[in-house]
Amino acid sequence: MKDILTLRLYTRVARLGSFSAAAREAGLAQSQVSRMIADLEAGLGARLLSRTTRAVQPTEAGLEFLARMEPILAAIEDAENSVRETGELRGVLRIGMPSTMALRVVIPRLRAFAERHPQLHIELLLDDKWQDMVREAVDVGIRVGTLPDAAGTARLIGRMQRVVVASPDYIASHGKPERPEDIPRHRIVGGPAAMQATSWRFEREGGVAEVEIHADISSNDTAGALAAATGGLGLTSTTSWACRDEIRAGQLVALLPDWTMAQIPVHAYFPLGRATRLAARAFVDFICAQLEGHEDWRSGG
Repeated sequence: MKDILTLRLYTRVARLGSFSAAAREAGLAQSQVSRMIADLEAGLGARLLSRTTRAVQPTEAGLEFLARMEPILAAIEDAENSVRETGELRGVLRIGMPSTMALRVVIPRLRAFAERHPQLHIELLLDDKWQDMVREAVDVGIRVGTLPDAAGTARLIGRMQRVVVASPDYIASHGKPERPEDIPRHRIVGGPAAMQATSWRFEREGGVAEVEIHADISSNDTAGALAAATGGLGLTSTTSWACRDEIRAGQLVALLPDWTMAQIPVHAYFPLGRATRLAARAFVDFICAQLEGHEDWRSGG
């Protein structure tokens, strides 16, 4: 068990980039953790961590060891969790998701899950870009939009409505589009969901209108696109959930209310496929139950 503890400490030091942070997490003295890692390196005959006064980073050998060791430790944690009669989960759960999805949808609903599993350390990796989930040891990724080709397993957990919005100041200066055909005459703010899009598709009473768009300003972050739209820089398209606070505050106005846009799929992506961890599945089941019936959410499946 001491050897397993040492290996777990190494993975935490490598991920956190800090002996002190890993020590606090484990309830140990920093000197004790440092000594245990040094003993591990001596036993392996390899330097796993590069230590400077500013940072602790895995060496090339350390990265290779980390990539091979984390799945083994995750399997041990799952074995322990599977026989724990209380159903309480322990270990580390790494969740990757877009920033706006995390801040406006997931994190506000996470308290009950965290309280149910107080010994489970939850790490949230927030990034609107598609992460290398295997290299980052992400247990489950929540992705909004179309999934790229990948080797893992995806589960459609829901859909979000897409809308077009603009600020009152922009509308006062440039007018409000009354129909989809008016959109090309306006300035466009492109966000992550629209970075590759060349058109927006609208439907009404069985009719379809598709208009070409050319972004005048682009952001790789949804919050950035919303800030640009709120600042009067143009129209943007995003999920109704992402902009609901700004609409309620009067900072943004939903346009073309008689038209609907295609719903955006939301997937839970498990990079390990059938070897998906118990904690990852439990988290996804929990968040799906939390969102069931919400006005801005359409359940998947």
